[in-house]
Amino acid sequence: MERVTGIGGVFFRASDSGALSRWYEHHLGVGGPPPTYEHRSWEQEAGPTVFAPFPGDSEHFQRPEQQWAINFRVRDLDAMVAQLRDAGIAVEVHAETYPNGRFADLADPEGNPVQLWEPAGADAVQPPDE
Repeated sequence: MERVTGIGGVFFRASDSGALSRWYEHHLGVGGPPPTYEHRSWEQEAGPTVFAPFPGDSEHFQRPEQQWAINFRVRDLDAMVAQLRDAGIAVEVHAETYPNGRFADLADPEGNPVQLWEPAGADAVQPPDE
């Protein structure tokens, strides 16, 4: 059976798509769409990805009208949180460390939820060979 090999894009509406794209690139290192087909798209490192529909009344999305949320893997949650806070971005680190790692929550400039995940346990990401 043929199957997909990964996520090829995350697409969503924004009030100011250009500004929001620049925010993600500047603060999280997620490159925006390439300017032409001759340029490569942003590439994520290999690692675990969770694809999970949630019940319609889930509190995971913070606002009842919120239909999506994104979770980014990070190598060093503390360093990323410090970097974001230095830029004046509010970040809430979960007090609990879970069997699959540590998490922090923030919102992008348009109020969309963003979660950061430092994987551990079975989902721990091995550093690439150098």
